[in-house]
Amino acid sequence: MVLLSVGLFRSGRFCSHLTRHEQVCARAGFTWKKTQAVSCGNIGHRAGNSLHLRAAPSAPRLLFCGRGPKPCFQISPKTASPLRSGPVQTRFLHTSAPLRALPAPFIWMVLKPLQKLVAIILGRSLRKWWVALPDNRRQLMRQWAWQRRWPLAAGAGVAMVIAALLLLTHLDESPVTGRTRLLVFSRENYMELAALTSQAYMEEFAELLVPVTDPRHKVVERVVQHLAQRNKDIPEMSDVTWSVHVVQSPNVNAFVLPNGEVFMFTGMLDAVADIHQLTFVLGHEMAHALLGHSAEEASLSHVVDLLSLILLTAIWAVCPRDSLALLGQWVQEKLKELMFNRPYSRKLEAEADRVGLHLAAKACADVRASPVFWQRMELIEQLTGESAQSEWLSTHPSHRNRFAQLDGLVPQALELRESCVCPALPAADPRVVFSKVVQVLMQNAKDQGRGGSQVASKPHLPHSPASLPAPLSAALLAQTAPPPSPSVDQESGGPVPDVASAPVPAPTEGVGPQVGVQTG
Repeated sequence: MVLLSVGLFRSGRFCSHLTRHEQVCARAGFTWKKTQAVSCGNIGHRAGNSLHLRAAPSAPRLLFCGRGPKPCFQISPKTASPLRSGPVQTRFLHTSAPLRALPAPFIWMVLKPLQKLVAIILGRSLRKWWVALPDNRRQLMRQWAWQRRWPLAAGAGVAMVIAALLLLTHLDESPVTGRTRLLVFSRENYMELAALTSQAYMEEFAELLVPVTDPRHKVVERVVQHLAQRNKDIPEMSDVTWSVHVVQSPNVNAFVLPNGEVFMFTGMLDAVADIHQLTFVLGHEMAHALLGHSAEEASLSHVVDLLSLILLTAIWAVCPRDSLALLGQWVQEKLKELMFNRPYSRKLEAEADRVGLHLAAKACADVRASPVFWQRMELIEQLTGESAQSEWLSTHPSHRNRFAQLDGLVPQALELRESCVCPALPAADPRVVFSKVVQVLMQNAKDQGRGGSQVASKPHLPHSPASLPAPLSAALLAQTAPPPSPSVDQESGGPVPDVASAPVPAPTEGVGPQVGVQTG
């Protein structure tokens, strides 16, 4: 009796040919017997399924080989040859590893300049061809186009309908907000691109990464894990492994890649006043990753670029000179940025603010401190003399608008926080405290001006307790924000981690944070 293990086969084609092999075995003198039902649906199934072949003494050998890179099994009866005895020998054919295709967004970014070049060459070639035509040929072609204007218009309408249907097939629903959006690139594609981007950032910041034993890294790590734990009911939050990297840089910046790689700059740690503001900033960045904003923004940019190629070709075909065509191309690029890309980016930033506030509320942070963060950023810009960019020219909303939006969402966030069985908040509202501190600061500045004292042209933002809230490092060092009382996790029933009592980073000396906040 010869035993043939079905689990060794890595293809379902063998199962589909069992009946044919049974006929072959019958003609060859074998007795076919199935010991278990063979599952043809599971490729590479390694259960105890087996086939028993009973052969006559004079039966010839059988050789089963699959098509492609699959193992071949040679089966011979025990009595076929006295020299061959023992178990059936199997040989596996080793194949090379499959080639992985580049992510679609990466291919699009590489081909994006090439598409513009093709459009420019095509438009310029059409213009040269039209200019070279004789006058009578041009007149005939105009008459031909006018006579067939309705069929041509119908063809253009059909093309627009087909394009609209293609766009409708790529509509998607946002995972948290439920908003309908256009998504040409899938989340899986951007996960692959995020892995490549993460490697590039790790190489760029290799000399600037703060050690994992540094207190600043521990603070950010603890807040990120706390946010992930308290929002694990969101599938996109649980599916990602969050990893923290703190970069030694005075830039006030932080971002999170779609694969959960968190990059926090020490300038941002110096800019936030307490652990609650840090929780909101990290919640905002994690919201970008949860909502897939990078894939959504790239999808819109991809569609707009494809449509603008038609306009770019027309510009180079209609303009009589290359200089005018270059000017028209520049105007087209600016209009595209101001009318599509930047407004949509501001919309995504506002959505990340709303979702990040809800994430922070479920993490039991004081959500009243979130609008204060943007008030603080606006005040820093004013005191340092930095000129604020107009909102319609920026990819981010202005600090004042972000404060107004978050301030209106605070009551809803407080209700969500209370429903998550969080500890009671202190009676002092951070917004009221900050307003009073700013009033005192402005009054002191006026008194110094009346007294004739020498005032610097660019006054620096003081960090004393009597003026403005201290940076995060000093606030944690003084332990000014301990939780009033422990609370109970809404799912696990255990105590909520005390984020405010995380290890304290030492205050940063030297140059203060550079203004120019980019969260996202």
